Amino acid sequence: MKTTGTVLVVGSGVQEYREDLLRSAALRAGLWLLDAAAPTWQAPHLTGSTRVDPGDINSLIRAARSVAEVRKVRGVLCYEEALILPAAQLAEALGVPGPSVTAVRNCRDKHRTRALLRDAGLPQPRHALVADLAEAAAAAEWIGYPVVVKPRGLGAGRGVALVRTPGDLRGLFADARAAHWPGVPTYRVGILVEEYLEGPEVSVDGVVHDGRHTPLFVARKLAHEKAGPSPYFEESGHMVSADDPLLHDPALRWVLDRTHRVLGVTGTVTHTQVRMTARGFVVIEVNGRPGGDLIPHLGSLATGIDPGLVAVDVALRTPPDLTPDRTRTAGIRFLHPTEDCRVEHVAVPGAEAAEGLLRSAALAAPGDELRLPPSDFPQRYAYVLCEAGTPTECAARLDAAAGQVRLAARPLSLAPEERAAS
Repeated sequence: MKTTGTVLVVGSGVQEYREDLLRSAALRAGLWLLDAAAPTWQAPHLTGSTRVDPGDINSLIRAARSVAEVRKVRGVLCYEEALILPAAQLAEALGVPGPSVTAVRNCRDKHRTRALLRDAGLPQPRHALVADLAEAAAAAEWIGYPVVVKPRGLGAGRGVALVRTPGDLRGLFADARAAHWPGVPTYRVGILVEEYLEGPEVSVDGVVHDGRHTPLFVARKLAHEKAGPSPYFEESGHMVSADDPLLHDPALRWVLDRTHRVLGVTGTVTHTQVRMTARGFVVIEVNGRPGGDLIPHLGSLATGIDPGLVAVDVALRTPPDLTPDRTRTAGIRFLHPTEDCRVEHVAVPGAEAAEGLLRSAALAAPGDELRLPPSDFPQRYAYVLCEAGTPTECAARLDAAAGQVRLAARPLSLAPEERAAS
């Protein structure tokens, strides 16, 4: 049932990854989109829209106030990393529910996150904020190789790399400094050098309501080999099981709740990356929005809990329904090229071609150029999404479906100056 009033949606993202969230949110409230382009695929899920640059906070506030003159605006919703800060600033300006600007900055600024969690006594890797290569080299010697270099304010793995030896540092540090993401702020002193922590990494989508964090589901990263001998952190897939024991692990739940309290996060759905180490659960980062890579959709398929509905409920300060109504496993597998190439054709199997296959999609079109990191993030040409009764069965179905994807492509030729240098 829809509530009375309107929820402003700041940005809408890419249809392939975000339409599920928007469709579900529209079941709960009237949605008014504030985005740079006129709606196309978004239109069936909206009550209205305004064209505005969502990264220009002054224009965004003016546009929202124009909507508020004719509609009762009750909340703000945003699930795009580049826009969560303007969305928080908008909610603050309108006096409607939403995460605070301070909380969003605490999550966005990875140095700030590390400092706050360290000061609160939560386990953190040894780390240093550096301004140049000399400082990075000194920090890496102090921490001890291997280390991780990462931009202070980016997401989705952009510029993040594993540095195994001093000889690798110069090039990977330069890649981290050059990485960017439109709409996401950069910093003058903008690179972190961190201790590399051994152990599996998971992500947890959870909701913070009335000051308390509740996990919705855990996504385990697929352990497929990454594209090429790359030191970059490119994810090849995720799997969500409704009965994952980590959901009820008291130590993990405590770390997650304490982390969100320390960062001041409330009234939103978050995506937290956690590494399971010999010293316990260590939070890698907190993203102030639902997970990407269709993880929210996997969670909905596995548990029956709909993150789109949950996100609107907390945006309206309404108690969300967190009751699971199914016990399944759902997974997604991304396919990457092994070298820089120009796509000629991508063929994906239909749902009838593989057991448990719910969705498959080509992510690259003929003529597209796919480049390995650090030139591009992520470099995917297709995905397959499957469900099953158990993780083992789901993994087998993903492998079978992925084996039916076909890529026809030609290697990219080196430019003359690159050939001369090679």
